[in-house]
This record gives sequence, C-alpha cells and structure tokens, in this order.
Amino acid sequence: MKKIAILLSLLTFICTSTYAADEIISGEYIRKAQAKVDQIGFKLLNYNGIEKRTVFDFDTRKIKNAYSRSTDRQIVIYRGLFNRLESDDEIAAVLAHEIAHSVDSYNGILRGVFYSWSYYFAPKKYEYKADKKAVDYMVNANYNPVALIVVMNKTFPQNRFDWYSTHPLTSRRMMEVYEYIYKKYPEYLANNAYKNNIYYQNFLLTSKENRAKFQKKIEKKSKRTVNYL
Repeated sequence: MKKIAILLSLLTFICTSTYAADEIISGEYIRKAQAKVDQIGFKLLNYNGIEKRTVFDFDTRKIKNAYSRSTDRQIVIYRGLFNRLESDDEIAAVLAHEIAHSVDSYNGILRGVFYSWSYYFAPKKYEYKADKKAVDYMVNANYNPVALIVVMNKTFPQNRFDWYSTHPLTSRRMMEVYEYIYKKYPEYLANNAYKNNIYYQNFLLTSKENRAKFQKKIEKKSKRTVNYL
C-alpha cells in the first residue's frame, strides 16, 4: 500500500511538473507579443484618425477571447486567442472590432452609460455594428478585411440557439461581414488573397445557400451577375 502511495505521489509530481513547464512563458515572447499588438493597434488608431486614447494589453492567460474595457479605455487580447492568429491581418481584425466598441462608449459619461445599458439590452446590434466598423478600420489601415471572416470561422463557436446568446450566430455574422465587403469593398473579393485559405473555403461551403440568396438579391437590384468567391 505504501509503494502504491509513493507511486501515485511520483506520478502526480511528474504530471504537475510537466504542466508547469508547459505554462512557462518567456519574457521575450511576452515582449514580442505586446509589441506586435501595440504596432497593429496603434496603426489602426492612427490611420483612422481616432483621437481618443486607447491602450492595448497582451494578457498571458490561455483564454480564447479579447475585449474592450470601457472603465479605463483598454483593449485586452488573451494569449489563447492571439496564438490562433496567423497574420497581421488577423490580429488587426480582432483589435479593430474591439476598437469599434471602445469608440462607441467614449464620448462623455452619459453616452458611456447609455452605451452600457443599450448594449446590455441589445448586444447583437452592437456586435454587428462593431464588425462593420472593423472592416472600415482595417481597409483604412491597409489590412485585408476578409481576415475578419477567417478569424470568426476558425475561432468563434456556433451557438445552437440564437435567442439566449449575447452575440449573434457566427454564421450570420460572417455573412453580414461578407455582404458589407461585397457592397463597399468588392475589390477584396474580386482579388481574394484568402481564396485558398482553408477557413475561408469552409465559410464558402457553409454559407453557400445564404450567398446564393444574397446574389439573387444583388442581381435583382443591379440587373447584373457578379459572383465573387
């Protein structure tokens, strides 16, 4: 019995040590990640002429999320999400969306309070709005807005029901972004750098029916056929 207890203790120590080793993050990695977030974040602010101060924080926790904190005008991106992003365009997609939230809540105490309450009662409206503003911010800063669709498709879960969630269904959000790019910045779809990206290809596959409906609507209005991938 004593031998079994010793063996279990040894296994626990090994597992704990291995887990701890996995969690060690070098200072150099943190500095580089923070520098990259700052570089892209401030480029988005500067190129879009956003005059209100916002700062960016790289949080080393493995949470797959990012958010805008209205109490101190800080945008936080977690390591868990950051590590899933494969390009400056994808990082810009996340930060631009959060910047849109930050700008929405910035002008004055009353507007900030109103924004907080209105977001609480109608969060989906503000998520759609932030997605579209993110596209504008990205284009103005010379980032590819199609990356926003890619980020959503590979990192955002698909809720089973829409009615109980604070965020819209991811499939609907991606279509909203696609339609917005199609109408306002069609050159990014006509010359699509993400054409062979597996996440974008999956979006095309899963949105086939909705894109067909959208295409018919466009053709009816313009009386012309343009089918972008």
